[in-house]
Amino acid sequence: MSKPLTDQEKKKQISVRGLAGVENVADLKTNFNRHLHFTLVKDRNVATKRDYYFALANTVRDHLVGRWIRTQQHYYEKDPKRVYYLSLEFYMGRTLQNTMVNLALENACDEATYQLGLDMEELQDIEEDAGLGNGGLGRLAACFLDSMASLGLAAYGYGIRYEFGIFNQKIVSGWQVEEADDWLRYGNPWEKARPEYMRPVHFYGRVEHTAEGVKWVDTQVVLALPYDTPVPGYRNNIVNTMRLWSAKAPCEFNLKDFNVGGYIQAVLDRNLAENISRVLYPNDNFFEGKELRLKQEYFVVAATLQDIIRRFKASKFGSTEFVRMDLSTLPDKVAIQLNDTHPALAIPELMRILVDAEKLSWEKAWDIVVRTCAYTNHTVLPEALERWPVDLFQNLLPRHLDIIYEINRRHLERIGQLYPGDLDRLRRMSLIEEGNVKKINMAHLCIVGSHAVNGVARIHSEIIKNTVFKDFYDVDPQKFQNKTNGITPRRWLVMCNPGLAEVIAERIGEDYIRDLDQLKKLLDFVDDEAFIRDVAKVKQENKMKFAAHLEEHYKVKINPSSMFDVQVKRIHEYKRQLLNCLHIITLYNRIRKEPNKSWVPRTIMIGGKAAPGYHTAKMIIKLITSIGDIVNNDPVVGDRLKVIFLENYRVTLAEKVVPAADLSEQISTAGTEASGTGNMKFMLNGALTIGTMDGANVEMAEEAGEDNLFIFGMRVEDVEAMDKKGYDALSYYNKLPELKQAIDQISGGFFSPGQPDLFKDLVSMLMHHDRFKVFADYEDYIKCQEKVSQLYKNPKEWTKKVIHNIAGSGKFSSDRTISQYAREIWGMEPSLEKIAAPDDPR
Repeated sequence: MSKPLTDQEKKKQISVRGLAGVENVADLKTNFNRHLHFTLVKDRNVATKRDYYFALANTVRDHLVGRWIRTQQHYYEKDPKRVYYLSLEFYMGRTLQNTMVNLALENACDEATYQLGLDMEELQDIEEDAGLGNGGLGRLAACFLDSMASLGLAAYGYGIRYEFGIFNQKIVSGWQVEEADDWLRYGNPWEKARPEYMRPVHFYGRVEHTAEGVKWVDTQVVLALPYDTPVPGYRNNIVNTMRLWSAKAPCEFNLKDFNVGGYIQAVLDRNLAENISRVLYPNDNFFEGKELRLKQEYFVVAATLQDIIRRFKASKFGSTEFVRMDLSTLPDKVAIQLNDTHPALAIPELMRILVDAEKLSWEKAWDIVVRTCAYTNHTVLPEALERWPVDLFQNLLPRHLDIIYEINRRHLERIGQLYPGDLDRLRRMSLIEEGNVKKINMAHLCIVGSHAVNGVARIHSEIIKNTVFKDFYDVDPQKFQNKTNGITPRRWLVMCNPGLAEVIAERIGEDYIRDLDQLKKLLDFVDDEAFIRDVAKVKQENKMKFAAHLEEHYKVKINPSSMFDVQVKRIHEYKRQLLNCLHIITLYNRIRKEPNKSWVPRTIMIGGKAAPGYHTAKMIIKLITSIGDIVNNDPVVGDRLKVIFLENYRVTLAEKVVPAADLSEQISTAGTEASGTGNMKFMLNGALTIGTMDGANVEMAEEAGEDNLFIFGMRVEDVEAMDKKGYDALSYYNKLPELKQAIDQISGGFFSPGQPDLFKDLVSMLMHHDRFKVFADYEDYIKCQEKVSQLYKNPKEWTKKVIHNIAGSGKFSSDRTISQYAREIWGMEPSLEKIAAPDDPR
């Protein structure tokens, strides 16, 4: 009997981690020591874990730079059409392991560090997450960058280099407490400052009409300093760029005006300008109309458009003197994708450049803008739609306000001709909403100023056309498209779940990693005993590993053979963490009522951040932790039911919990979750989904077979019907004894013995003004959860459903999503070709 393999030997056998060639490993060790020595010579004699991490990061980075320079050179010479993905959020997570995966360096680095007496996983854990996003929208941008590079598109991500990303969440006596995320404290080895491309951005001032045209004068200037981060494609030697802008005060700042406060105060006031890139606004699906936020939105747009036009004018082909200066060909060379309305100012800003600076006619300029820009809508929740007060604009961006008024005048003139006398339609479709305060509707601006508008799942794209933007669909149906979201299989399978990636590769080869549709081939193995066993074994190993992680970091012991029932996402009423809570309480009451019945043991994990100003969301967290305090300490229940709140949920924690989950909770009210992407991660990693027919769940059920998901609850039509007739929460409360019991326990202080009325507002909301109809889906949800428990008792049948899900998850690769954007919106052709590698320096 051969002795069991060490972790190290096991890892080496995972082919998807790349080959650890002898010379390769020797080179890596040499370069690692070179970087380490450089660090230590400068500072100290004793190396810390962090020194080792930076040495490894810089060693891996060395493998990027040649490819990065080569790729950008390649673009300069070929002059392809370029796509600019504009987003106020890029939720990147950690970079080291992802870079090793995409460069096929993982096994070689592992072996090199091992030979040097180090544990690579320990070093990886030192890296801070780049948490420059709130949730789905920011993480989608990150997945898109990975796919655009892997598909050989000349793509650039443009955003803001926030000094402080999404806050770190601490749970203190059951409540969320926020602390600043000082992610740059120790430096960021993955970014390169590019001061040579610094750009001025103007604010305030006034508009002057002169003989030479319109001028925006007497402005305040802030400098935008770019930082570039490499974005490697998957094993194709392409490295694209994410360029994030940082705000810098100019040298003259506040000194030129005969400054009363004096020199010292003027220098201190530089912070006011530099605050623009200080911190990410921590709201998900909620609009907060603050001046600083509008400054951020214009800052990224103004800096980026200068960069786009500079690059367009300087490109090598299209560089006869005539073509280079003629901006009429811009749409042939440039596509701008607006990630939600946050970068909507790109539309009036590009107009300003074309009309005021480049002296084009309005008609010509407008044609260029519309053919260049495209808009992705991410939500239909009214409180999330951006509506900026006109007076804020008048003050901060007076020229842009004029331009928006003119866009609106021409837009309404067109609508008036199509629908003579229909004044209500003009009011509904105007970019300017009249009322107490006049407001600019940024979604309307985006639709009018773009040649393509897309939703992010089929059902969401239909809702947009039939309801929120119906008036616009009626006049321009050709603009509206669907692009169902996706996730990158590099980070969300190969990197976070190498065991599963390998089990799949053993059956169907490794090509599926760049062509995820090939997972369909796994349907041939759905009755294969060995494959069923392997899939189940990988899941069990992942669960053990996550249980160990929880024990180490949170001192909680959980039963690894229990069902891991997971809901991780931002805390929001529409995502209905409260429905999950009602199931927990119902299950708890049933176990207490019949303690001798054989219950399927569950560990229910809920995690996510609440926006700091969102009181209800913070109360939901407190309710979850309070339920946990009671349930987890009840000896009658034992380890048959545990409730864990996962603190500080972020990309890096998702990478640990997703591979370990058995059940994925996707339970938003039908018609509220535009797509969801966590749902796709769980599906790809071998969890089953309990969910409503909302967002991409609809398409997941279609791909895997509806029998292989646990679908429950109202459909969109049912919700609409209920809105018409009125939702009566009380009738459910009176009709369903277990629901009544649960609500009475919450409101009576059963879960908050110290403060009996702690949750009275939460209960009052559920009973009297619950927009998301939690009680209406309660009964069906509980029944559906019973089916889940029944199936879990039969591990083989459960695992067969898991295999159906994995086999059906190919559609949800962001490679498919990006290929559709490229062909159907940007007019570009994706390619799986490799470009030549630079000679690896020996």
